[in-house]
Amino acid sequence: MKKAIGSLLCLLFIAVVDVLAQSHILKVSNPSGMNRNELVSVPWKDIQSKFPLIESNNFKVITHNSKKELPYQLEYKGEETVQNLLIQVDIPAFKTIKVVLKKGKTTPVAVKTFGRYVPERKDDFAWENDKIAFRMYGKVLEGSNENAYGIDVWAKRTDKLVINERYKRGEYHVDHGDGLDYYHVGLTLGAGNMAPIANDTIRYPQNYHHWKVLDNGPLRTTFQLGYDEWNVNGMMVKSTKTVSLDAGSQLSRMEVNYVYNTDKPLSVVAGIVKRAEPGTSLLNDQASILAYWEPQHGDDGITGVGIIMQNGAKMITVSNQFLAQTKVFSNKPIVYYTGAAWNKAGIITTADAWFSYLKNYKNCMDKPLKVSFK
Repeated sequence: MKKAIGSLLCLLFIAVVDVLAQSHILKVSNPSGMNRNELVSVPWKDIQSKFPLIESNNFKVITHNSKKELPYQLEYKGEETVQNLLIQVDIPAFKTIKVVLKKGKTTPVAVKTFGRYVPERKDDFAWENDKIAFRMYGKVLEGSNENAYGIDVWAKRTDKLVINERYKRGEYHVDHGDGLDYYHVGLTLGAGNMAPIANDTIRYPQNYHHWKVLDNGPLRTTFQLGYDEWNVNGMMVKSTKTVSLDAGSQLSRMEVNYVYNTDKPLSVVAGIVKRAEPGTSLLNDQASILAYWEPQHGDDGITGVGIIMQNGAKMITVSNQFLAQTKVFSNKPIVYYTGAAWNKAGIITTADAWFSYLKNYKNCMDKPLKVSFK
């Protein structure tokens, strides 16, 4: 009898452990006064410590109350093992929601971000999400009349991914109903690139030489671009740029690491090309926001471009560029955000709307979503 009771208790214990191991609850809190729809990142090692039997290829994420399945992505950041769990959440202002990690096959997540090296178009690197697209230029363009130093914007008015189709058509300067590339970069920083500045002169590197994709969707795409060493006012400098773009965002996260042989600070600027015709600009040192609503570009429409500096900057205008100037130190990465919007996409259609978007984005950066285990 005692043996039977012991066996029953053992089975009951195993059943309880199995139930607990198959699900776990996270609380996600929104400390801001704005409704939020964005990716929240949870370190995978923390999940494993709380949910030891989780299988990375056999779980789903659902809301605690409605049991609605939430899209997610396992983020590797270029490593062989999972680094973070990214969950797409929708949280009202000042609210907390509960999400459940539960054993079971997840519904396939729609791919909303993508990036790739484009050897068939002279070493471009292009990236996009469901809102906007961008590209930067590679070594093949150096010395040609097509060369450009900055970030290029590809306007979109579709939530579909368009990069591959546009390159295949070879007519990305023509609007086939989903947008086009009409943004002119030239020998400027374009839509938010960064470079050192010395004696009031921007010291551009040559175009990127090395690339590596760290994650490629469905909800976040991250890649690195490496630049060969160049001379900055008598000092040799190398840099690496790590760029990531989330689904639903108009802005890319830029992490730039400069390496040089002194412990002195290096002056750098992130910039936006200024057009000859009148536009509307916002240079807000206090909020660390630099924004520009361009003049109308004929039938193509209007592009809004913006930069948010994470740790402050001095906003200035030099020649044909708006600049956010700050200082960095060797091998200590600087993070900022840059991106664009197109009025013909029908979502952000005025300068005021664009500036408000950037201010709200900065407020969300200052009050990130908080995650805890229940």
